[in-house]
Amino acid sequence: MGRNDRASFGSKLGVILASAGSAVGLGNIWRFPFETGNHGGAAFILVYIGCVLLMGIPIMIAEFVIGRRSRANTARAYQILAPGTHWRWVGRMGVLAGFLILSYYSVVAGWTLEFIGEAATNSFAGKTADGFIAAFNSFTGHPWRPALWLVVFLLATHFIVVRGIEKGIERASKIMMPMLLLLLLILAVCSVSLPGAGKGIEFLLRPDFSKVNGDVLLGAMGQAFYSLSLGMGCLCTYASYFRNDTNLPKTAFSVGCIDTAVAVLAGIIIFPAAFSVGIQPDAGPSLLFITLPNVFQQAFGGLPVVAVVLSVMFYVLLALAALTSTISLHEVVTAYLHEEFSMTRNRAAWLVTGGCIVLGIVCSLSLGIGKEYTLFGMTLFDLFDFVTAKIMLPAGGLFISLFAGWYLDKKILWEEISNRGTLKVSVYRILVFILKFVSPVAIAGIFINELGLLK
Repeated sequence: MGRNDRASFGSKLGVILASAGSAVGLGNIWRFPFETGNHGGAAFILVYIGCVLLMGIPIMIAEFVIGRRSRANTARAYQILAPGTHWRWVGRMGVLAGFLILSYYSVVAGWTLEFIGEAATNSFAGKTADGFIAAFNSFTGHPWRPALWLVVFLLATHFIVVRGIEKGIERASKIMMPMLLLLLLILAVCSVSLPGAGKGIEFLLRPDFSKVNGDVLLGAMGQAFYSLSLGMGCLCTYASYFRNDTNLPKTAFSVGCIDTAVAVLAGIIIFPAAFSVGIQPDAGPSLLFITLPNVFQQAFGGLPVVAVVLSVMFYVLLALAALTSTISLHEVVTAYLHEEFSMTRNRAAWLVTGGCIVLGIVCSLSLGIGKEYTLFGMTLFDLFDFVTAKIMLPAGGLFISLFAGWYLDKKILWEEISNRGTLKVSVYRILVFILKFVSPVAIAGIFINELGLLK
């Protein structure tokens, strides 16, 4: 396939919703409230929004520039823009990161399908807090049930990706993203209407700046980086399908706003509901599958039908958020195999799906019957999470910033950001300054902090 006949998104709305879908995921719904709860509530949110504006959106624009200018998968993009240099390894690292993340992320994504069934059959009714923990541990430790849902989720992802850009990814995004936002709004309204929910709203909206310190700043930067899916090749790959008239700064800003809105709405759902029943939402990943079922049961247990409906809606919401992310991760690797090895799109997609099923099942088993087998003191699931989230993604973001800020011809950067001079971009010089100086220092701080070298 040549660069000129490359597939593209069919509409501006499709571009924004697909890109936002790539960014929006489970991290918005469990990680953001968790980080907010641990770092001062509203003060953290304000710092986080600042990090999105000052670091996240500029790096996103840089990924968009690299992807659209090259009209290629994320690995070939650097070979086109920096031929004969070692920059090609940045793109290849993004492809590998996407594959590894898809493998273990699909394990958790599969759990959402199990919990949709649990919620629909009212299995949460009558359980104590210890009962929820025991049920969750029993499920994740089961030899084949989590693997079954993992396969179902990856096949659903595969079905959408194999249909192509406009008929598959764009069409699915136009359906799923509005559904996701509607479910968020309904659940948020229900949560804030609970007795005692005011404490949660106050915690979420009234900042306490006395709690803002270096740890909060690093936490907010790390969350912005994680939430926007920077450094894993998704946004670069999607940008290669953008049309020439796509406004890159406006698209990046829109994606940042949608992603942040989803995260804040998740906080509005979780904090008031948790505070209303006296539960602190600081349980990390288990928040979704242990703490929140307990919250739903305590908050709405007196109204069984309401409890069932809202619980089902919440886990459908999680499944949609996970699916929009797995689609983009799958596309990163599928596009690479399709273009670099001259495979049909169908064959490339099947190779990705099959490989992720195998690795995903091994990751799933490492949380159950295989948990005694570790590498560097971690299960395979935890190892994949550590290597990608704490090493590969920050390194990828750092190199993207350095590439766009220092290596890439500024004429190319200007042409792409301004659509060859047809758009007025008053913040261009500020953007270049951020990419050259601010972002590298900030990401280096995240990198050092995530590795625990500051402690």
